[in-house]
Amino acid sequence: MTVHSPDRIDRNILRALQADGRMSITDLSAAVGLSKTPCAERVKRLEKSGHIAGYHAELGADRLGFSHIAFVQVTLERTTTDVLDRFNLASKRIPEIESCHMVAGGFDYLLKVRTRDMAHFRRVLGDAIGALPGVASTHTYPVMETVLDKKGLDPVLI
Repeated sequence: MTVHSPDRIDRNILRALQADGRMSITDLSAAVGLSKTPCAERVKRLEKSGHIAGYHAELGADRLGFSHIAFVQVTLERTTTDVLDRFNLASKRIPEIESCHMVAGGFDYLLKVRTRDMAHFRRVLGDAIGALPGVASTHTYPVMETVLDKKGLDPVLI
């Protein structure tokens, strides 16, 4: 597949859809200064090329009772391929892990964990995260306040 580099109009489409993924083609075409057919064709091309990876609803986690966030540093006993692969696979099965990043530095993984409260977090940490394959130690950093949590790319970067 040929790699497509988005032009100015494509970037305007990406900005508009990132701000409102439910925007109609009629509204989108007006916002970017194209007629509907070429605008729809560009959207399809951006979807096919992977520049638009999907559409989703942003849920209000707090309103659904999941207001506790903690970041967990995980250090593994060994970082051999088999241990990393088993950890990666098993971490994907824990629904409270919102994101899992393998990192370089003084520890091996950084997890973002979302739970109902500290008691729920303690159960997840003890019963699930601590039982992940190869875990030697964890360090937890409960979030006191979320100052910035961007969804998607900053429009300046697009």
